[in-house]
Amino acid sequence: MNSAWPKEPEILFRRHPANPLLTARNWPYDVNTIFNAGAARLPDGTTLLLCRVEDRRGVSHLCAARSRNGVDDWDVDPAPTLLPDPSQFPEEKWGIEDPRITWLPEMERYAIVYTAYSQAGPGVSLALTEDFRTFERYGEIFPPEDKDAALLPRRIGDNWALVHRPVSPQGAHVWISYSPDLRHWGSHKLVLRSRRGAWWDAGKIGLAVPPIETAAGWLLIYHGVRQTAAGCLYRVGLALMDLETPEKCLRRGDSWVFGPEAEYERFGDVNNVVFPGGYTIETDGDTLRLYYGGADTCVALATGSIRQILDWLERHGQDTKLGID
Repeated sequence: MNSAWPKEPEILFRRHPANPLLTARNWPYDVNTIFNAGAARLPDGTTLLLCRVEDRRGVSHLCAARSRNGVDDWDVDPAPTLLPDPSQFPEEKWGIEDPRITWLPEMERYAIVYTAYSQAGPGVSLALTEDFRTFERYGEIFPPEDKDAALLPRRIGDNWALVHRPVSPQGAHVWISYSPDLRHWGSHKLVLRSRRGAWWDAGKIGLAVPPIETAAGWLLIYHGVRQTAAGCLYRVGLALMDLETPEKCLRRGDSWVFGPEAEYERFGDVNNVVFPGGYTIETDGDTLRLYYGGADTCVALATGSIRQILDWLERHGQDTKLGID
């Protein structure tokens, strides 16, 4: 027997026993589903989840839920926190979706990067806020088709950096772009390719949560999509980007590390989906709380150790710049 093959996969993310944390039943007004939340730890220690909320028309908006412990007793805003505004931003005509939140110390504000959806397709939009009550909207900063975007929390050299997922005839890959002012973007670089063939991430890939700065590099948690006979299957993988040259991918895991297993992940409006969008880090600096959408129907929580994740990448990640075609 070949002892090199493990009998069981190494568990990096453990589902919280309180899952699912949030569903439509928690909402103070009529909605269809709650999923794909961005996350932030507020100065008073409160966890804020900015959830994608789909109404019964099929149009999405964003709504905040707050919890002292990040698990239960959620205080949900009594009305939508951020609605589409197609009169001022026509790219939002069909809704706003899938926010990622990054605290920008230089600006002392939170950056919310979200998908604006219209007849033209999904594009990347940006808003800034201090309190998740009032927002400065920059509008669409990347045109369709582009999504799954988040800012790095600090400048790289003189420029802000945004990780995003444009779609072209060559495929759906992860890119990084740079800007001096958050409005004008350039220096576009390919970071990570979707793979080909039978791979779990062969269909398309996209950023999951905003990149996490570690001593080893920027930890990139991403989702990969594989087309199966039963439809799309969304799982989660890992990569590591260089700290000062984040377009350089240092390591990439071959296997997925978190996929739909629980009933609330396998069955819903879109079956077989785990879709992380936000995270918080506990006071020990190591415990990672990963908030994710399950089956486009709920918000759930998984926990992991950053040290264990980086160790796994060191042992199992491929030393490659662009991954495997």
